[in-house]
Amino acid sequence: MKSVVIFGATGNTGLCAVEAALKRELNVRAFVRDPNKMPNNLRSKVEIVQGDVLSEEQVKSALEGQDAVVVVLGTRNDLRPTTMMSEGTKNIISQMKLQNIENISVCLSAFLFYEPEKVPAIFKDINSDHQRMFDCVKASNLKWVAVLPPHIADEPGTDNYQVKHDESGGRVISKYDLGDFLIKCLSMPEHCQKVCGIGKPVQ
Repeated sequence: MKSVVIFGATGNTGLCAVEAALKRELNVRAFVRDPNKMPNNLRSKVEIVQGDVLSEEQVKSALEGQDAVVVVLGTRNDLRPTTMMSEGTKNIISQMKLQNIENISVCLSAFLFYEPEKVPAIFKDINSDHQRMFDCVKASNLKWVAVLPPHIADEPGTDNYQVKHDESGGRVISKYDLGDFLIKCLSMPEHCQKVCGIGKPVQ
C-alpha cells in the first residue's frame, strides 16, 4: 500500500488519520468540503481534493490511482437526522468497485454494539445513519474493516489501546490512536471483514 484517500480528512479523527498515514510515508489524498480547514503544517504534505461525497463524479475522481480508502465522515456536532454519511459511503463503495480498489476502513460508532432501544435518544438519528453505513459496508464484499470507537478523547496518543472483534474495546480512545488504527488496519489481514471495537484498556 503506497497511497490512501481519506474522506472526511479535516475532522478531528480525520486529521489524525492523515498524520498517521504520513508517518507511514504514504501518499495521502485528502477529500474535504472546505480546504481551508486543513492545517498549514499539513497542506504541503498532502494532496487536497475539494468535493462533496454525495457527488459520484467527485468521488470517482478522488479515488483514481489510490490503493486504499479511509472513511471518517461526520456531522461534527449536528445530531439531526441525516443520510449524508450512508449515501456518501454508497458512492465511495460503488466507485471503489469500478476502479478495483479493495481496501477500506470505516469509522462508525460503538453505539452499534447496543440494542437500538438502548442508544441514548440524542444519538439515535446519527446512529441510524451509521447503521445504514455499516449495512452498506458489510454488503460490499470489499476488504473492509469497520472500526467502532467509544468516546473519542482529545488527548495524546499512547499506542496502548486494545482491539476486540464484535465487542466494545473500552470506554474511551484517543483521537490519535483511533486515527492510527484506521490506517494501520488496512494492512492487517486479521482485521479484514471484521467489526473492531477499540479503546484504552481499563486500569
